[in-house]
Amino acid sequence: MSLGKKLAAEALGTFLLCFIGAGAICLTALKGAGYDGLLGVAIAHGLVLSIAVSATMNVSGGHLNPAVSIAMFLTRRISPADTLAYVVAQLAGATVAGALVLAMFNGLSTSGGESVVRAAVLGTPAYDAAAMSTGKAVFIEACLTFVLLAAIFGTAVDPRAPKIGGFGIGLAVAADILVGSPLTGASMNPARTFGPGLVATLSGNMPQFWAQHAVYWIGPVVGGAVAAVLYDRLILEKRAT
Repeated sequence: MSLGKKLAAEALGTFLLCFIGAGAICLTALKGAGYDGLLGVAIAHGLVLSIAVSATMNVSGGHLNPAVSIAMFLTRRISPADTLAYVVAQLAGATVAGALVLAMFNGLSTSGGESVVRAAVLGTPAYDAAAMSTGKAVFIEACLTFVLLAAIFGTAVDPRAPKIGGFGIGLAVAADILVGSPLTGASMNPARTFGPGLVATLSGNMPQFWAQHAVYWIGPVVGGAVAAVLYDRLILEKRAT
């Protein structure tokens, strides 16, 4: 499989995740508290990631997340050059998704008259810096991503895994969102934050983006790396060399 096809798959899959995920959050802001809320957002992310991973895993491995690509690099499953290319493709797909979500919801207002895009910060994971320290936000994102990477290795990377496509991975994301979304937005994915967040800040709807953005790289990369290395060394059967 050519690298170009793999990168196209990574960009498309990450686009799907960010478009549906950010769109679900914006829709919740539009409809108000009586709508599906947190459960609906969790289900939307879980379903679309299940579909996107299943659709791309036989082409690119279905990473769709810089933290996953970095974890695969650390466990010697992808080269440094391909890791960088994957991350760029993921960020590009996420940014296109953010632009389309902005086009859909721009000009719409919540029941209180506030811009939907600004109220939902375009569906970008964020945390309340006045109520939570940066260190705690990083810790939460690391814990949530640890769960995600454990699910990825246990249901997709491990050759002994049941053949369930991306379903187990999607369920892990949905569960993480139910636990962590009210705290940090439960990103677990630097691209999921970067794409919609960049569009939101460039359109004047997320002034805190750059101040918070490092959290959504450090936490997922560290948590994912720890889970991947532990699973690779302690649980997986040794690969032939």
